[in-house]
Amino acid sequence: MSPRGSRSINYSASPLLASKTPVWRSKFIVAALALAFVGLGARAAYVQVFGNDFFQRQGEVRFARTLELPANRGRVLDRNGLILATSVVAQSLWAIPEDVDKADPKLKTLAKLLGLPFSELKKKLANEDKTFVWVQRQVDEPLAKEIAALGIKGIYQTREYKRQYPEGEAAAHVVGFTNVEDRGQEGVELAFNKQLSGRNGSRRVIKDRLGRVVEDVRDVVPPVDGPDLQLSIDSKVQYFAYQKLRDAVLAHKAKAGSVVVLDTQTGEILALANYPSYDPNRRARLSGEQLRNRVLTDSFEPGSTMKPFIAGLALDKGLVRPETQIQTAPGRIMIGGSSIGDAHPHGILTVNEIIQKSSNVGTVKMAMQMHPREMWEIFAQAGFGQKPHVPFPGAVSGRLRPYKTWRPIEQATMSYGYGLSVSLFQLAQAYTIFARDGELIPVTLLKAETPATGVRVFSEKNTVAVRKMLEMATGPGGTAPQAQTMGYSVGGKTGTAHKQEGKGYAAKKYRSFFVGLAPVEAPRIVVAVMVDEPSNGQYYGGLVAAPVFSETVQQTLRILGVQPDMNVKPQIVTEIVEESF
Repeated sequence: MSPRGSRSINYSASPLLASKTPVWRSKFIVAALALAFVGLGARAAYVQVFGNDFFQRQGEVRFARTLELPANRGRVLDRNGLILATSVVAQSLWAIPEDVDKADPKLKTLAKLLGLPFSELKKKLANEDKTFVWVQRQVDEPLAKEIAALGIKGIYQTREYKRQYPEGEAAAHVVGFTNVEDRGQEGVELAFNKQLSGRNGSRRVIKDRLGRVVEDVRDVVPPVDGPDLQLSIDSKVQYFAYQKLRDAVLAHKAKAGSVVVLDTQTGEILALANYPSYDPNRRARLSGEQLRNRVLTDSFEPGSTMKPFIAGLALDKGLVRPETQIQTAPGRIMIGGSSIGDAHPHGILTVNEIIQKSSNVGTVKMAMQMHPREMWEIFAQAGFGQKPHVPFPGAVSGRLRPYKTWRPIEQATMSYGYGLSVSLFQLAQAYTIFARDGELIPVTLLKAETPATGVRVFSEKNTVAVRKMLEMATGPGGTAPQAQTMGYSVGGKTGTAHKQEGKGYAAKKYRSFFVGLAPVEAPRIVVAVMVDEPSNGQYYGGLVAAPVFSETVQQTLRILGVQPDMNVKPQIVTEIVEESF
């Protein structure tokens, strides 16, 4: 009898326990376990030995990252070493949305600091499936420190470079700007983007899920900073030319204006400005009107500024001399059934006086003695109808039709600037012919140390004669006495052209321009000015554009250290000779 409280277990009483287990079942279980261990061993061998490279790559894809080490973009400098564009450190904010507490009250403070509507910030952080989202790029350093002090979980900062432009709107169309990726979008920044960018470096690292670097897995490749770029632009000349142009556009209630200043010794562009302009440091609301580099992208009929080329060609061909007299009475001439006239009848004029008073009739009479091919060749040699050799994007070639298609009336109108189109830049470069004793010189936007070598267009003797005509045009009895400059002799030519609208011309819309050189005896600069649609009562080039030329010339020559060649003040002229157009 078993002890009290104990119970004996009778296995035979349970059919389940009493049943015999088949031998194959236990063998199967043992075999299955052995097979499982063999499979695990084979898998381990595959992962650790045979497929190791594949799994290493997969691990790197998930945790290893190549961090780009951005190169510092090269600075853009003016000819004197003053900064036109430079890069400064700026922090960019990013977030891991799933880590951000959407109820954190500090998010409202963040939105306020960034100048964002709180709803927009919430929208950026709404997608929790993303492990990375930009909050805002290129935040100024002081603001970045304020944001870091908030200590918001899931919000991080990374260092980038932000471009700054000290000269602002005055040099905007020259320098241009970059986007947030530090790639050039306009102007020099776009034209020389590859050179300025340098070469980015790299760093291969292991990161945790929070984006923190755990360790480096490869040697760091250091970045190569972009070299500085020194332009031919003189920031003082640029600023002054822009200011005077802006004042003229506003005073004459014009649509727009442009000015370009060239150094006739080296072919350097000292200034290139447009109005309206924009501040490249603040580009939130830019329009096409502001971005257009009108000096290079806008073409127009140059009007009377073409007449000196006809006079020079007539002199070179031996058709006339400066003192040759030409009858312009009664102030009109018929060509192919069309009438061409002067603003006022002048009677007999010498070739000098034809340019001085801008006579259409006198110019046409000289031009019609020439073969169309001769006119076309001289225009082509001056650079018209050809794209300028400057790095700016969007520079136009203008329009110069083949001479074989010219009718007599077209040959006549082209002699005084209708029927072809040019840009202000082309016009300024073409006038280097008169400044360099008959040679057209190449122009450059980069600083040049040596004199430019030109291509002969007119003979030196006849070019000097035309230059005297240009001087007469700015004196008493000329169309542009307001171009005269204190202390310096000047020469140049006005232009006033009706604007084209459709297939015809607008009755009361004009472009006013003036292009000239100084000092006359040994020209150092060429300045070209264009004012588009002046609407405040005056529209002649001698009244609208010539004063901008005068002020720009005086300031530029002083900055360049050119000694005055006149001891008297410019004459005060109360009567302006109206030009024909």
